[in-house]
Amino acid sequence: MTERRYSETEVAEIFQRASEAQQGGRVPLAAGQGMTLGALQEIGREVGLPPELVARAAQSLERAGRPFTRRFAGLPIGVGRTVELERRLNDAEWERLVVDLRDTFDARGHLKQEGSFRQWTNGNLQALLEPTEGGHRLRLRTTNGSARAWMTGGLAILGVGAVTLISALTGDVPRDADMWSKFVSMAALGAGAFGIGAIRLPGWARLRRRQMEEVAARVTAPE
Repeated sequence: MTERRYSETEVAEIFQRASEAQQGGRVPLAAGQGMTLGALQEIGREVGLPPELVARAAQSLERAGRPFTRRFAGLPIGVGRTVELERRLNDAEWERLVVDLRDTFDARGHLKQEGSFRQWTNGNLQALLEPTEGGHRLRLRTTNGSARAWMTGGLAILGVGAVTLISALTGDVPRDADMWSKFVSMAALGAGAFGIGAIRLPGWARLRRRQMEEVAARVTAPE
């Protein structure tokens, strides 16, 4: 079996967890095409991190799953996490997971099952349980639809204002004495709408990432 290789992002996360567990500082990282656990433990030894601490940090990262971020205008409009479970959840375990999701996200949600596929959804927030060859795959994902609507609307207003101004300057439409004041008003309105959506995204994304990581850690924790 090919030994698991960790990406640079995962390497950084592993050492951060190991350092925090030892109450140490950050570990300098080496760039590359991925590193094995043995290589990580060797680097850890050089900076005073015990191999078993690095191994536990790597294991905790595995349990937390693989995160992903969907961006809009450079901001995190959607976040998610994919967790590969080494076994299949039975009915009682799925029910406990649903209870955990409701408690964590403070949402009742809706349940649906199609054959071996199960899901819990609450608006844009989704938890999908899919069968795999070795067990189950849990996909957690969500999108901030409200922020996206504000940002899209703001960009649309800015676009309309810009097109109107350009048309007036090039003579395609009659010039208005209040042309500049109207454009400034539209620009301010568009920028304000965009800002209302954008300002809430970083904090929202951090909260959802943390919640998803906590759910993933609990569902993969040894019984």
